[in-house]
Amino acid sequence: MSTLAESLDVAKIRLEFPVLERHASSGEPLVYFDNAASTQRPVSVIEAMNDCYRHYYSNVHRGIHTLSEESTQAYENARQTTCDFLNASSVSEVIFTAGTTAGINTVARSWGDANLRQDDVILLLISEHHANIVPWHQLAARTGCRVEFVPIDDNFLISDEVVGEYLNRHRPRLFAFGAASNTLGSEYPVERWTAMAHQAGATVLVDAAQAAPHWAIDVQSWDADFVVFSGHKVCGPTGIGVLYGKRAILESMPPFLGGGGMISLVTIDGFTTHELPEKFEAGTPPIVEAIGLQAALKYLQDLGMDRIHEHEKQLGARCDQGLRAIPGVRIIGPDAEFKGGINSFVIEGVHAHDVSQFLDSRGVAVRAGHHCTMPLHDAVGITASARASCYLYNTDEEVDQFLQAVEDVRAKFAKSGRRRRSRRSQTSSANQSETGRTT
Repeated sequence: MSTLAESLDVAKIRLEFPVLERHASSGEPLVYFDNAASTQRPVSVIEAMNDCYRHYYSNVHRGIHTLSEESTQAYENARQTTCDFLNASSVSEVIFTAGTTAGINTVARSWGDANLRQDDVILLLISEHHANIVPWHQLAARTGCRVEFVPIDDNFLISDEVVGEYLNRHRPRLFAFGAASNTLGSEYPVERWTAMAHQAGATVLVDAAQAAPHWAIDVQSWDADFVVFSGHKVCGPTGIGVLYGKRAILESMPPFLGGGGMISLVTIDGFTTHELPEKFEAGTPPIVEAIGLQAALKYLQDLGMDRIHEHEKQLGARCDQGLRAIPGVRIIGPDAEFKGGINSFVIEGVHAHDVSQFLDSRGVAVRAGHHCTMPLHDAVGITASARASCYLYNTDEEVDQFLQAVEDVRAKFAKSGRRRRSRRSQTSSANQSETGRTT
């Protein structure tokens, strides 16, 4: 391993992720560079969930028996770990959801329906994931409010000045933005933009799906009113996410879903809700998933979030530098200093799906398409891109393998293009010659 890997002991880390031992369908050793979509799971997460299913699984909060009490304790321990991970002031501010998307929709349906009216503005970044766009469009359709977008500049950046300009121009009721872009890789100044938004009178929601896996989050320092993230992007299971909200705001919001778990009393005339956080956790919650999430968050904290971030920054910079050196490759994102381990790119004359398929034949797994950021792709004039996203278990050597594969796909399609142009030229010459003989 290189010196880059030594700070995290990546060789040891990789042994904790069984899937990294396998090969791609091509027979090549797997290089997993699709981490922005979903990360892999260490053995500790798998075993924690397996242990629950094998030894103490039961529904929580309801049974007065040993299994239920043990499951309830484990579930609430997971909430405390999540609270600590976020540096929230109370476990009552930590709501377990089905994921980032569910968290944003909860805010839109509860806080949004109760607070937004005709002609109110929701301000977003053009780089937002669809999960942080579509719920607000739906809210606009219900209430008559409207959605506005902060643009990126020619260097794929968004300055404080532009954010301030849009905040002052639109005076939004809500500013909802991602802490990091899943396509550009950009890392945004959450604390600074939140303060600017509050000064402009806006409530703030931060989509931390691309931040929580990569650097330390402190919701008290951020001062955002809502923060959301997903378990499956932090080495945890699918089907669980977290909605953090300031306690006073959560208490003022009506519950989004109704049913068991979120009630204190039900009569033939109505109901009263439970206290936080159960108020927003209707139905049987994701019990085992929460236990898996706890194991994942502990795993990341034990490694050190600052070390993880630095490792990814260096891998991302290596990718960035290598891609920019390949003729015909355009990076869809800012310079390496402004982003983490994500590099989206296009190759001139080659569709992103062809790029992904070719890289898969070399064992390299990348994402191809619009990455759930269609407005961003429209803004930069493309329909699709390929995306390589590094994580804590990736290495210098894997980056170099990826870069060589990109160079090879560019060369292959460039050669194919030359052959096609040559055949067209020969056909045109033959047609001209034949035309000359017949006239």
